[in-house]
Amino acid sequence: MVKKLIHNNPHCDTNEYLFTSESVTMGHPDKVADHISDAILDAMLAQDPKSRVACETLVTTGLVVVAGEITTKAYVDIPGVVRKTIKKIGYDDPAIGFDGDDCAVIVSIDNQSADISQGVTEGTGLHEEQGAGDQGLMFGYACRETPALMPMPIQLAHAITNRLAKTRQTRKIPWLRPDGKSQVTVEYEACPERSRGNSKPKRIHTVVVATQHAPSVTYKQLRKQIIEKVILPVLPKRLVDKNIIFHINPTGRFVIGGPKGDCGLTGRKIIVDTYGGRGSHGGGCFSGKDPTKVDRSASYMARYIAKNVVAAGLADACEIQLSYAIGVAEPISVLVDTERTAKISEKKISEIIRRLFPLTPKKMIAHLKLARPIYAETSYGGHFGRNLPNFTWEKTDMIAKLRKAAGIKTRK
Repeated sequence: MVKKLIHNNPHCDTNEYLFTSESVTMGHPDKVADHISDAILDAMLAQDPKSRVACETLVTTGLVVVAGEITTKAYVDIPGVVRKTIKKIGYDDPAIGFDGDDCAVIVSIDNQSADISQGVTEGTGLHEEQGAGDQGLMFGYACRETPALMPMPIQLAHAITNRLAKTRQTRKIPWLRPDGKSQVTVEYEACPERSRGNSKPKRIHTVVVATQHAPSVTYKQLRKQIIEKVILPVLPKRLVDKNIIFHINPTGRFVIGGPKGDCGLTGRKIIVDTYGGRGSHGGGCFSGKDPTKVDRSASYMARYIAKNVVAAGLADACEIQLSYAIGVAEPISVLVDTERTAKISEKKISEIIRRLFPLTPKKMIAHLKLARPIYAETSYGGHFGRNLPNFTWEKTDMIAKLRKAAGIKTRK
């Protein structure tokens, strides 16, 4: 349940509340690490779809460290993949402080533990069926706030960082550099029963952008161009008014950035990767993990289920929790929370989900076609809410089956 928020905003009374989400660009140090880990995973899967990969990356000034447990038949030039990825992101000039050609690359890779492997490999371990690669809980979420069925704050935050990247890459704003962040605060009109699922976005309250830049640009130029060329073009005009607040590079300067300005690690942006703090998170990251790790595959399946439930009209908002035990194929639990928006009982929705959706690791991987080199593209811009060809978990191809199972007539 959403609680009343106490704040000093003169344009938001107590019948309304604020919710904030952030995004980071592909040049943010943590996203550089995520991208490297997923690029290595893709290189392994391209040669051996059965690769078992848990790849962690650290980036800092002049140094990349790749570590983890990998079992594969593939041969991959890991330092070569690292350097190519860094340059593709945009760190290709020593003047920026981090350069794919000149940084040192240290690789420390071991095989997957045999004790874990026997729980994942079909026909070995205590259970015959291919089991989960670890225990844990995973969440998926969808709501009607945006056409992508994503919460509005995270969708807009991603739109801003994506535009930052495009205007940098096309040199429409030539002084932009790869590192950057955005943050969007949306003011919601709360419904009488204080259900978050029934609350509606009323206006955009505040936008924060911090972007790395060349030292030659003045702050006045930077602020004007970021607002006019990056932020306003992606915000819904109906939600923008004269009271919107902009904080652009609030320290006044952001020249030193990327791995030179801050150490980056794989898996440190799990809320950016998912729903921006809306709903719940089980704690496991995605990047660098092959799909036998349910942290990744079950989170994708949970989003797929939640999105189809909302798209089918069974609820206006839906959160799915799945939980697993290492070496065990079937989920321990399946929980449905529709934030008081369900059109049929949540118990019935849960029963329908169990019946219609594959929830074992092997079946999830097959249904969503996850044993492919598709992951580098997920490592920036969010894993959800992007209708790209390889993002199978964003398809709404279960609508008819869900509506039939729920007894809802499909519109012709």
